[in-house]
Amino acid sequence: MLRLRCKARSGSHALPGLSPHSRLRDMQAALAALTGVPAPAQRLLHGFPPRSLDLSDGERRLGELGIHSGDTLIVEEDTSKPEPDSPVVAKKAMSQPVREAVPVLARRVVPADNSCLFTSVFYVVEGGVYDPGCAPEMRNLIAQIVASDPESYSEAVLGKTNREYCDWIRREETWGGAIEVSILSKFYQCEICVVDTQTVRIDRFGEDAGYSKRVLLIYDGIHYDPLERRLPGSDLPPQTIFPSSDDVVLAQALELADEARRKRQFTDVNRFALRCMVCQKGLTGQLEAREHARETGHTNFGEV
Repeated sequence: MLRLRCKARSGSHALPGLSPHSRLRDMQAALAALTGVPAPAQRLLHGFPPRSLDLSDGERRLGELGIHSGDTLIVEEDTSKPEPDSPVVAKKAMSQPVREAVPVLARRVVPADNSCLFTSVFYVVEGGVYDPGCAPEMRNLIAQIVASDPESYSEAVLGKTNREYCDWIRREETWGGAIEVSILSKFYQCEICVVDTQTVRIDRFGEDAGYSKRVLLIYDGIHYDPLERRLPGSDLPPQTIFPSSDDVVLAQALELADEARRKRQFTDVNRFALRCMVCQKGLTGQLEAREHARETGHTNFGEV
C-alpha cells in the first residue's frame, strides 16, 4: 500500500487504501470524500516543485503517474477552468510572465533529546511527518530486527552481545549512530545519506543496494537533523524523499555542510567539554559522557 497524504483548504489528511495499481478515478473519489472537492473540479498538484497531474484518463494507475509512498498531493478546486488554448489565456501568459520560485534544501531542526536520529529518520522516510513520539517505536523496531538475526548482528558487529544491544537500544537515553542508520536503511528500502558538518563528507547507507529512493540527514558530531527541500514563501509541504539518481541534492547537502563548517556549527566529539547537569561533573568528549551515563544513569549534559 502507498503511504500518501493530501493537503487542501480543509486541512491535511492521510490518504489510505491506495496502491500503485489503484486507478486515478479511485484516488479522485477518495480525495473528494476527504476534502469535499468533487472529482470534476479537482486540480491535483504533485512533486516538488508541485506540478499538475494529468487527470484526462481516470483509468491510469497511480504507479504510471509517478506517485510513490511519502508523496503529498495538493488538492485545489477549479470551478472555472478556461480552455488551455484560449487566446485570452495565451495573451495573459505572454504579457505577465511568471517567475517560478526556486526550491532550496534546508535543515529541519528536531529536539536534542537523545532520540534525534530516530525522529529525523522517521520525518524524512514518512515524507515530512513530524512525530516526536516515534522514537520508542523506532527503537523497538531496531531491537526486533537485531534479535531476529543474531548471526548478522553478532557481538563483533554490535560491540556487545545481541541481547545486551537490544536492551540498550530500547533505552530512551541511548544515542543512535551508524549501526542504527544502516538497519533503518534496509528496513525502509532507501538510501540514507548523512552529511557531516565537521568533515563535509556524505556517508551513504544503502548506496550499493539499488534502492530507488534517497533521504538525507545532517550531523554535527552529536546531533542529527533531517534535510528537506522547501519552496520559499509557500506553505506547500516540503520534499524529503528524492530519487537515488538525484545527485543535485547531494551537492546541495554538501554546500549546507560546508557553510555550517565555516560557521563552526559542529562539535568535535572527542574534545568537546561537557558538564553533567545532574551532578555537575566536568567531562571531555563523547566517550566520557557515555561512560558517565552508564555508571550513574545521568543523561542530561550541557556543552561548556
